[in-house]
Amino acid sequence: MRPLLMLCLLALAPLLHAQTTLHRPAELHTPSGTLYGSLLLPESDGAVPVALLIAGSGPTDRNGNNPQGRNDSLRRLAQALAQGGVASVRYDKRGIAASYAAGPDERLLSVEGYAADAAAWGKQLKADPRFSRLILIGHSEGALIASLAAPEAGADALISIAGSGRPVDEVLQEQLHSRLPAELLLEALALTASLKAQQPQAQVSDPLQVLFRPSVQPYMMSLFRQEPAKAIARVQVPALIVQGSTDIQISRVDAQRLKAAKPDAELLLIEGMNHVLRIVPDDTEQQLASYADPERPLASELAPALLAFIGKVPASSAGKSGR
Repeated sequence: MRPLLMLCLLALAPLLHAQTTLHRPAELHTPSGTLYGSLLLPESDGAVPVALLIAGSGPTDRNGNNPQGRNDSLRRLAQALAQGGVASVRYDKRGIAASYAAGPDERLLSVEGYAADAAAWGKQLKADPRFSRLILIGHSEGALIASLAAPEAGADALISIAGSGRPVDEVLQEQLHSRLPAELLLEALALTASLKAQQPQAQVSDPLQVLFRPSVQPYMMSLFRQEPAKAIARVQVPALIVQGSTDIQISRVDAQRLKAAKPDAELLLIEGMNHVLRIVPDDTEQQLASYADPERPLASELAPALLAFIGKVPASSAGKSGR
C-alpha cells in the first residue's frame, strides 16, 4: 500500500501547488488605454512582497516571448518567485500583445512612456494591501525602464537582470559590426549616429527597415537619450545587478559599469547563464536555439538568489505610506 500511496501523493502534487498560488488577470487603466498583465499570488495569511516584471526590447510580451521565439523566461521566473512566496505582476507593454490597442502607433512610443507605465503599475501595487514590499525587476531593456521608474513608483528595491551599463547606441554599434556585411554596416552606423543626435532619417535601405524603419525611429531616439549608469545611480533603494557569463547580447562589463555607478548595489555573476536566463554554452548555435526553447529550465542559481535578496529588503517608509 505504501508505494500506491506515494504514487497518489505524487499525482496530487501539481494540484496542491495550483491551490497555493492564485493566477489572476491584472489591468492598469490609463488615459490612453488599458494595459493587461498576469498576477501570480501565493496563498498567505499576511501581505507578501510583490515583483513587477518588466520585459525587454521590441515586441517582447509579458512572458519574455516575441515573434522570433518563445522561451517563457519571464513566465518561468514569475512561477519560481511564487514558489518562494513572492507575488508578481508581469504585463504586456503598451503597443504589444494584449496591450496593443493602448499604443498601436509605434511612432508615439518612447522609453519615457514605458517608464511612466511601469511607475503607474508600481503605484497600483503599492496601494494594494495584499502586498508588503514592491520590487521592480527589469530584464534587458526592461532593466533600464525599471531604473527610470523606481523612484516614482516608490519601489522598495530594484533588480536589474542583463541590463546594459552603456548607452544603448554603443551596444547596438557593437552588435552591428559583428552581424552586418560591409555594404550595410556604414549605412547602419550612420543611421545610429543620426538618431543619437536626435535627427530622424526618412531614407532607409530595405534590408535595414526592420531595425531603422522611420516609424520606430522616435522610440530609438528616446532610447539613445538614456544613460543606464546614471539612471541606476539615481535609485536610492537596495539594488541587485544580475548578469550571466554566456550572454551574447550584454556582457559582464555592463554589469560592472552598473555596479560602479551604484556601489552599494549587490552584483551577481551567474556562470553559464545566457540572455534568456538559461545555462547554455558560449556556442552560437546552442545560444540561438535556447531563445526558442520554453522547456529548458531557468539557471538554477537565479531564483534562489532573487528570493534571498528580496527577503532582506525592508519595507520603506514610502511603502508603508502607499497603503
